[in-house]
Amino acid sequence: MKETLQPGLSFQFSFMIPEEKTVPYLYPESTEFQVMPRVLATGFMVGLFEWACIRAVNPHIDWPLEQTVGTDVRFSHVVATPPGLTVTVMGKLEKVEGRKLMFSLIADDGVDRISVGTHERFVIDAARFNSKVAAKASRAHKSCAE
Repeated sequence: MKETLQPGLSFQFSFMIPEEKTVPYLYPESTEFQVMPRVLATGFMVGLFEWACIRAVNPHIDWPLEQTVGTDVRFSHVVATPPGLTVTVMGKLEKVEGRKLMFSLIADDGVDRISVGTHERFVIDAARFNSKVAAKASRAHKSCAE
């Protein structure tokens, strides 16, 4: 982490919502999702928030050797956004506690405020993290084979 990663870091990130980010596309295997409205899926909004925070933080860490992973999301999703509208995420890094980063976020689709909340991310050493994940996958495959 660089010394520039400090509370107060503000950012804005915009993304035009395509049809493929609507509810029926969230889990195409789900027959329940297939009949739901074609509006921005909450699951994709989580990803949009993560993407906005990643983009804001990457210049302030030793990316890609260091990366961040999401550890907590708490937000409302109070207004539907149809495809074609642009969602703008406005964020602020509120706290840095060691490797834990806490953000406040607001999202707007150009017509309405659609979300307010918080997101927490953790700075990781990518090689060490990937090694631990590979070891876990190996243990899981081994136990399934038994």
